[in-house]
Amino acid sequence: MVREEPEFTPATISFRWKWRVPVSEPVSLQYVGFENTGVVREYAFTLRGSAGTSTEYFVTIANAAFVAHRVRYQDGPDICSLRLHREFASRTDPPTSTRFSVSDAELADYMNAHLPKPKPGASGYKKNQEF
Repeated sequence: MVREEPEFTPATISFRWKWRVPVSEPVSLQYVGFENTGVVREYAFTLRGSAGTSTEYFVTIANAAFVAHRVRYQDGPDICSLRLHREFASRTDPPTSTRFSVSDAELADYMNAHLPKPKPGASGYKKNQEF
């Protein structure tokens, strides 16, 4: 899946995946920062409404995934933001929990969707090539 930034309007939050979540006011999801808590890296986000309301959400990724190079540190906020957007898109009411985890399958999906494109003309090893 190719990710497109969500469009925020007073009526809906719409995503490229054609999911829609009705909302009563414009909202903004803001990445606040992260904290290493031993076995996980916890990313913090704030969902702000135009009426001044805000809710904090936390998404974790296992530190082992970073150490094993299954995910890059710089991709952590994007992966967690996508996880929250999927959570919001799957429901019409606010989530009952403010804490979520990214699964190994979600990490693999993200990494597969973000593999580097092959360079034009790069065709790999050519056997018996003469110069």
